[in-house]
Amino acid sequence: MIRILQFGATGQVARCVLAAAEGQAQVTALSRADCDLTDPSAIEAAIAGADCDLVLNCAAFTAVDAAEADPDAAMAVNAAAPAAMARACAARGLPLVHLSTDYVFDGAKGAPYVETDPATPLASVYARSKLAGEAAVAAYAKGAVFRIAWVFSPLSRNFVTVMMRLARERDEVRIVADQTSTPTSAVDLADFLVRAAPRWATAQAGDEAFGLFHFANAGVATRYELASAAIARDPQAMARLTPVPMTAFPEPAPRPVYSALDTGKLTRVFGEHPRPWRDAVVQTADALVANGALNR
Repeated sequence: MIRILQFGATGQVARCVLAAAEGQAQVTALSRADCDLTDPSAIEAAIAGADCDLVLNCAAFTAVDAAEADPDAAMAVNAAAPAAMARACAARGLPLVHLSTDYVFDGAKGAPYVETDPATPLASVYARSKLAGEAAVAAYAKGAVFRIAWVFSPLSRNFVTVMMRLARERDEVRIVADQTSTPTSAVDLADFLVRAAPRWATAQAGDEAFGLFHFANAGVATRYELASAAIARDPQAMARLTPVPMTAFPEPAPRPVYSALDTGKLTRVFGEHPRPWRDAVVQTADALVANGALNR
């Protein structure tokens, strides 16, 4: 059974990987209490002493606006930590799989981004830190970077869960309708990562399984469309949904207006065909309703 050292234990992708790995892979998940991601030496020591075939980084500073107030922490976790992982993996010849973001793009293209499009992020600390981290991993010959967007799951707080709760609590929910991307199911992403792990574990430097990739569910959506599809599955949702522009919610960090990710390379290299985002969000919403998570 393949052995994976995973940075991150409580985030939604990390938790979904642990669930997907049952019976398929042996995952050792390190929380921030287990390994301080702001300490490169601790990261390198963790990898140097690990009994593993693959290193997977699911940890990140994901609070986009909070990063503006704490740039040092964001850069440490999103940029310096992946660089330390790449160094330590290179020392042992271990493959490193890392998760990045659609925020590395400025949104000006107006069509789905491919991996070779220039990464020119908007002026946010989060975007710059994630771009620096992905660059460090992509420069490693056995590094694989997966850009993802608008991640949702039934296992953690995310846009879908927040909107579904608000739809139960309020008479009206105002939702941004002019921001577009490709929603990503953490469940689907985790399932793919576990299935692809044996390939990375045996691949040599130069294998096309390494490099930059995009992973997202099929189809594009606005925030309003994503939230509406989820809320429609909840019989207890009573709120009126009102589409509004991004300007209705001023935020410290700018967001790309259009950041859809093209997954053609994912299909070509791995034979992966992610299902439509609507199918994934229906499954997620149904799970949230069934398990009572929206009541907690």
